[in-house]
Amino acid sequence: MIVEDAAPLVRWPERFNEVPKEVFHREDVYQLELERIFRGPEWHMLAHVAEIPKRGDYKTTYIGEMPVLLVRGDDDQIRVFANACAHRGVQLATCSRGHVEHFECPYHRWTFSIRGDLMGAPGIKDFSAQFRREDFGLRPLRTSQVHGIVFATSSVDAVPLEEHLKDTTDYIAKALGGDGNLQFIGHQKATFACNWKEYSDSDGYHGPLLHTAHRLMKWPVAKGVQFMTERAHKVTSIDLTHVPKGGTLNDNSIIETHEEGLMPHNTVISIFPLYIIVRNNDTINLRYAFPRSVHETEVHFAYFARATDPPEMVTHRVRQASNLQGPSGFVALEDGAVFNRQHIGSYTAGTVAFQKGYAGTAMHAPVHLQKDDEAGNLIRWEHYREAMGFARA
Repeated sequence: MIVEDAAPLVRWPERFNEVPKEVFHREDVYQLELERIFRGPEWHMLAHVAEIPKRGDYKTTYIGEMPVLLVRGDDDQIRVFANACAHRGVQLATCSRGHVEHFECPYHRWTFSIRGDLMGAPGIKDFSAQFRREDFGLRPLRTSQVHGIVFATSSVDAVPLEEHLKDTTDYIAKALGGDGNLQFIGHQKATFACNWKEYSDSDGYHGPLLHTAHRLMKWPVAKGVQFMTERAHKVTSIDLTHVPKGGTLNDNSIIETHEEGLMPHNTVISIFPLYIIVRNNDTINLRYAFPRSVHETEVHFAYFARATDPPEMVTHRVRQASNLQGPSGFVALEDGAVFNRQHIGSYTAGTVAFQKGYAGTAMHAPVHLQKDDEAGNLIRWEHYREAMGFARA
């Protein structure tokens, strides 16, 4: 018997500002998310070109639970492939990054070029008459770039990346120093005990309330903007102030801005479904995230300096990156604790309701809000609800 639609029944609340808690811990909902969002018509942020600067450099990561491989070819083109041998599906590369002349499967020794072509296979003369070498290259994904950031999608139905990121690209450029001309200075990884939507549901409301570092940088009185795009991305840009000497920190350089001609500011671009671009003072940070299960989310914090930075500026960015924005820094450590408690609380029945900035009626993107409102997240939730096919009660 053919089942027309095996979508799990989620009774989505009629009120626009409410979200059912069950979507944070139901396994059937999670499996449908992998199909409709992570294998659906969305673009996924995977790397910056500075992470694989030389021909033959590669990086491994994930889109949802699917392992993927980025490699710079001998023609300098960066390609994205499914990280699996075209023969029997064995994972090819296991290191987070590296350098190769070719990829070789450990199981049957099939060999692939850094352009993804099958170079050879043992016993190929004994293969079936229908075998064609050109049919067994690594499986490519659609790939595109903006300001040096590499995105990919496994869907032919995804709109062009420029349309997908509409209204965010100027802010992405600002976060990356204007032109995306960067050097990679390191990364950290962390796994949060929460559902991926709890990680991506972060809002402006909590910033000065949860984070002491934000209060030190005068977040509550700073001027800023927050807006949501038609594709459910969120942009927050806030002008901060120089922090006076003395007080909470013995070393204020962790939250100071040293880049010449730059005033302290915080720019955060949250790309649906769960990727984040951060410029906080001198920290340039890309956060690549993917679900490990319905209960766990892994986040890779990649840090960058300007390609033209002198050594002392690179050192300053390294210190500020990990201490301010890293998984054990002033901000993300506090976030992680709340994500976990939110996940535990999701097992209580009912809904969560967004309040600050909500006017009581349905919201439609694009929409502008105050910098510390939470209601903008409702645009993301509506995009999610429609993608999942959940009807309102």
